[in-house]
Amino acid sequence: MDMDEVLAYCLAKPGAWQDEPWEGDTVAKVGDKIFAFLGGGDAIGLKCGRNREEADELVRVYPDDVAQSHYIGRYGWNSVRIDGKVPADELRELIDISYDAIVAKLPKSKRPA
Repeated sequence: MDMDEVLAYCLAKPGAWQDEPWEGDTVAKVGDKIFAFLGGGDAIGLKCGRNREEADELVRVYPDDVAQSHYIGRYGWNSVRIDGKVPADELRELIDISYDAIVAKLPKSKRPA
């Protein structure tokens, strides 16, 4: 998958929309919350676990392609290289997990139908 395909996959989620809260940093949101940091590089930031311990499982499997996200990593966010060894189907699954985790935390009135 390339970044355009990743963005398209993110935006195909119910209620998802693209934002640029910081110049040059594209994100995918649902409601008013970010579920994917797309930035401008070759990696995507995703919520990969409820906590750091769960997110570290992915880091152990793909140590060269997955790393703890800066600043928010302690909350289970990882940075995942798009052109690395993480297969496309697993990357889509990680996007699904991040999306579902963020939707679950939204108030019911802000969740997509």
